[in-house]
Amino acid sequence: MLDFLGNLKRTHYCGELRAEHEGDHATIMGWVARRRDLGNLLFLDIRDRTGIVQVVFNKETQPAAHAKAEQARSEFVVAVEGKVLRRQKANPELASGEVELVAAKLHILNNAKTPPFPIEDEINAAEETRLRFRYLDLRRPKPHRNLALRHKIILEIRKVMDEMGFLEVETPMLTRSTPEGARDYLVPSRIHHGQFYALPQSPQIFKQILMIAGLDKYFQIVKCFRDEDLRADRQPEFTQLDLEMSFPCQEDIFHVIEQVMVRACAVAGIKAEAPFPHMLYQDVIRKYGSDKPDMRFGMELHDVTHCFPIEAKEKLQIDGNIFALAASGAAGYSRKQLDDLTEKAKSLGARGVYFGKVEGKEVTSTLGKLIGGRNTIELAGQSGAKVGDLVVAVSAKEQIKGTEAAALIAGQLRLQLGEALGVIDKSQWKFLWLTGFPLFEWSQSDKTWVSAQHPFTGIVDEDLEKLESAPWEVRSKGYDLVLNGNELGSGSIRIHRQDIQERLFKALGLSEEQLRRRFGFFLDALTYGTPPHGGIALGIDRVVMLLAGEKSIREVIAFAKTTAAQDLMADSPSSVDKDQLNQLGIAIAPGKS
Repeated sequence: MLDFLGNLKRTHYCGELRAEHEGDHATIMGWVARRRDLGNLLFLDIRDRTGIVQVVFNKETQPAAHAKAEQARSEFVVAVEGKVLRRQKANPELASGEVELVAAKLHILNNAKTPPFPIEDEINAAEETRLRFRYLDLRRPKPHRNLALRHKIILEIRKVMDEMGFLEVETPMLTRSTPEGARDYLVPSRIHHGQFYALPQSPQIFKQILMIAGLDKYFQIVKCFRDEDLRADRQPEFTQLDLEMSFPCQEDIFHVIEQVMVRACAVAGIKAEAPFPHMLYQDVIRKYGSDKPDMRFGMELHDVTHCFPIEAKEKLQIDGNIFALAASGAAGYSRKQLDDLTEKAKSLGARGVYFGKVEGKEVTSTLGKLIGGRNTIELAGQSGAKVGDLVVAVSAKEQIKGTEAAALIAGQLRLQLGEALGVIDKSQWKFLWLTGFPLFEWSQSDKTWVSAQHPFTGIVDEDLEKLESAPWEVRSKGYDLVLNGNELGSGSIRIHRQDIQERLFKALGLSEEQLRRRFGFFLDALTYGTPPHGGIALGIDRVVMLLAGEKSIREVIAFAKTTAAQDLMADSPSSVDKDQLNQLGIAIAPGKS
């Protein structure tokens, strides 16, 4: 027979009981985490959000409570009234381990089926099972800690933004479809048949309009939606810190975000120091082979094209530059390990991978006969290789307009080798600002130049004249913030003049009719005195993931979706009644249901 809660009040949380509470009468409420029956003494570990406390039931002194405790099982919901006493032997693994609650009365408020996995910090259950039973998974201490950290970080961000004079303004969830680089989630209108709202990929246009409206400093902790392929650090719906400022230079925005990150890191017990270093996009690609470089270890890339004579390049069918790195202490790599590296590089688009081992004063390499002994030694020297290192040089099968294809491949190998060799210092927190991005990037599928970021990104003033004639040379006023090899956020100084915005749209191949249909209201707004403005969006999920020491953002989101964009707990997405579709004037195409 289950008990009613009635007027019973909780006096203490389980994990907050301490030695100073000795002698207090306490009422706790929570779930049975563990049960141990020793005959006359029966122990229940009771868990709530704050932690666990041991409760003891004595058959001789409190027979009724003991008898009732015999009915309790794992995950039953209970309330216990009793007295806090010191334990004879403290449990250092529990925050409440110096005390226990000697039960006088037990209330069983609800029973529970046996869970599909143990409610413990570390479990071996498959992620799909955990997501299907998310309400049980979230009972574990680790998700509690992650969600508490997320709350504290967001609260601190709001404090910082308020202190710096920003106003939080909500923007619409139901808006119109605009091209921002990913597919929109569309919402059909019941009132306006055949027309659709779009869920925002970002509040981009609205935050720019807030600057036109004179709000001066805006921010928002906002949900965004993108219908794109997922991975460990991507979800169809995600949360970002979105902000915009009027009359800023890049350094103003950098200063704001640096204050945000320093304070957010402090919440997690991590010390970050501002200002963060800056690098140009072109330099970072050539040095690290990535636009989100992990700078917690060396093994930097070097252009070694000059070490390959023309005849060697012809024989090896090399087109473009060759980049190399020195893998620390990897001269002893086996043939299989080298073959695995080669296969990885080939899968990334490498034409060839060339190795050299620095052993004593010699450099042994299969390249020796092709490029000559002097060039082989020069190759090792240019790569910064020391005795015991492995030189890894890469050429690309196809060149990518506007960037270094071989460097991008070598950058992936650098990360793999850094992890495998254990040279990444996981105790460091390395922030970096990237600037000097190209405005356009080459689309291999469309065989044309497309926006590298979004079409509202500002253009470096002296490059405006190249917009139509040499778009590949045009630099943007965009910037990214990177932490330990992860992109945290992206932003830019915006285009605030209508004439330049229209020129950019036309450079992207948008017709006048397309411009008016997609951006008419925004282009009109630009004609009413738009101030220079800029901003950035910071990925909250990714920030919390990194500061919590997790590898997936699903670990810091309460109700996450799978890599197939499904909510297994709520069984979403799902089919809907035909009547609902009829009201919307929608029919499901054959084979699409």
